[in-house]
Amino acid sequence: MRRAGLLLALSGRAWRSVRMASSGMARRDPLANKVALVTASTDGIGFAIARRLAQDGAHVVVSSRKQQNVDRAVATLQGEGLSVTGTVCHVGKAEDRERLVVTAVSLHGGIDILVSNAAINPFFGNLMDVTEEVWDKRRLSGDCGLHRSLLSSSFVEGQGKGGEYKRNHADKKVRQAG
Repeated sequence: MRRAGLLLALSGRAWRSVRMASSGMARRDPLANKVALVTASTDGIGFAIARRLAQDGAHVVVSSRKQQNVDRAVATLQGEGLSVTGTVCHVGKAEDRERLVVTAVSLHGGIDILVSNAAINPFFGNLMDVTEEVWDKRRLSGDCGLHRSLLSSSFVEGQGKGGEYKRNHADKKVRQAG
């Protein structure tokens, strides 16, 4: 009986440790002073990602195609005491992608984390019937289009917070301490 009590006490301590770690009690803002931009982040998985990044200390910029969705998500997350702003962004529109990036850069000085959650699918049906134009639209409107918006922003040209962004010989952005 005494052994059973000891075993229960030890497993109780282990359970409390696991519970603390999974609830974030064991870590303190691992993303403090980071800026996260999350596309399609006012509902579902995107919203959950935005919430978690903000809970971990990041300043999060959320986006959606509809202003009412942005307003609702921002109000909900700010109501939880999280650092969140948002703007309308349809990732299929170059001007919206540019505004999203400019919003993050102007409010927070740069972008440290990009979660491209938005999807574009202009075709419904058999995958074998997809035309080359549809594949081009998917490629150019999604991540590639967002990447182009990031490249055209001033933070890539050395205006980023906490340091300069430069390109190395492998054509990747590298953050230089500054």
